[in-house]
Amino acid sequence: METITPDPRRWWALAALVASMLTLGFDLTILNVALPTMAADLDAGTGAQQWMADAYVVVFAALMLPAGLLGDRFGRRRMLITGLAIFLAGSLVGALAGDVNAVIAARAVMGVGGALVTPLALSVLPTLFAPDERTKAVGIVSAASALGLPLGPIIGGWLLNHFWWGSVFLVNVPMAAIGIAACVFLLPETRDPSSPRVDAPSAALTVSGLGALVYAIIEAPTRGWGDPLVLGMLTASVLLIAALVLRERRVPRPMLDMTLLTHRGFLFNTVAATLVNFILSGLLFVLPPFLQAVLGHDALGTGVRLLPMMGGLLVASRLAPKVVARFGARAAVSAGLVVLAFAGLLGSRTTVDSGYGFVALWLSLTGFGFGLSLIPAMNGGLSALPRDRAGSGSGLLMTMRQVGGAIGIALLGSLLSSTFRDRLDVTGLPAPAADTAGESVVAAHLVAQRTGSTDLLASANSAYIHGMGVVLLVCGIAALVAALLAAAFLPGTPRPAETSTAQDMAAEEADARQ
Repeated sequence: METITPDPRRWWALAALVASMLTLGFDLTILNVALPTMAADLDAGTGAQQWMADAYVVVFAALMLPAGLLGDRFGRRRMLITGLAIFLAGSLVGALAGDVNAVIAARAVMGVGGALVTPLALSVLPTLFAPDERTKAVGIVSAASALGLPLGPIIGGWLLNHFWWGSVFLVNVPMAAIGIAACVFLLPETRDPSSPRVDAPSAALTVSGLGALVYAIIEAPTRGWGDPLVLGMLTASVLLIAALVLRERRVPRPMLDMTLLTHRGFLFNTVAATLVNFILSGLLFVLPPFLQAVLGHDALGTGVRLLPMMGGLLVASRLAPKVVARFGARAAVSAGLVVLAFAGLLGSRTTVDSGYGFVALWLSLTGFGFGLSLIPAMNGGLSALPRDRAGSGSGLLMTMRQVGGAIGIALLGSLLSSTFRDRLDVTGLPAPAADTAGESVVAAHLVAQRTGSTDLLASANSAYIHGMGVVLLVCGIAALVAALLAAAFLPGTPRPAETSTAQDMAAEEADARQ
């Protein structure tokens, strides 16, 4: 059996990937903590806040497939450095932005950079590490992303307490610069010149299809699901995505390689990772306003109070390889999803009078379930890829994950928005003030302060907690369904010592096509 010759620089190279992923993980939560402050300063309702979060995610998801192919074809290190440079430029634009539209544009530019970084950071792993080391490497990269999550809110909270909100973008500049330097000096160049060319029409169909879908979901609570524009966008998204699939099935060298989905291990691990991202992205969107607006903590206090989730994630990132080695990946993914489901159902019981200790409990369980399910799912998906298609395959996996994240923010954010608006009591308020209060809990608090209405303040807090409870209940049910699907359909993944090499996987794929 042929084996992969270990690269003597592989652990140093992993350090470069860690620096890159730390930058992206850092940015994810620093924005979530900043959104309530930005909503007040920029007069942004829930829909605008969703777009500030989703502009990044939609572009990120849509461009990861061509990004993976660009790395395969022209060099993964080169594209990683390019991606970090674009991310740095977008951060500068965000720091200088003066209105909501400029922030959304900056986030979209950052999404381009993130799309180049993430799939290529993962696609390098199968080329550097043999199967017996790959689980550890995936765990380290995942832990790097996780480490950025608690650092983001804490440092971002401190910046918001001392500077203007644009500082949460500006802090990305030195982080991205460190990542660029690490890639230049530590990461070897890898490529696959035989990979398919980037198909511009397919990329355009992906961006427009996902954009139309997310736009419809975000606008539906305000306009109504029966609104002609919402229905038109939903119809357009279905047609565009269907056209994408049909085109990719007909071209000789597809960008969206549907044959990868014939690998049972890749398909169901990707589905599991997508559902986990759906749940976590929605949760991270609804949680900071609860901690800041409802409980009254400042931005730094909010970041500190998110630490139990990150602590659970870090514990799981260390435990997951041991669980996989002892019980197999299917058991680990299923168990993690069950823990995530329990955390969501427990969190849905949060009330106005719940102390932070109760919140910290279900936050810890959320992070633990997330880490225990996602790391084995990601490793299982990557292990099922032929080595020469690591870039396109990891791009597809990460695209599906980020699509799940974008839809999670859009769908769960819209569910929260509509539930909050329905439960908010605006009796006695003038129509303009009532409309403003219904935009978000932050806006309701501002209206309550201007009008001196303690009843509106109490109603806003109660309505938001009810809406958050509904979102957490949906997350819990989704995680439970995902756990059942994982237990039923994930292959009985062999332990790491018994895992086939990438060359064996390529041979299996060739046999399957015959």
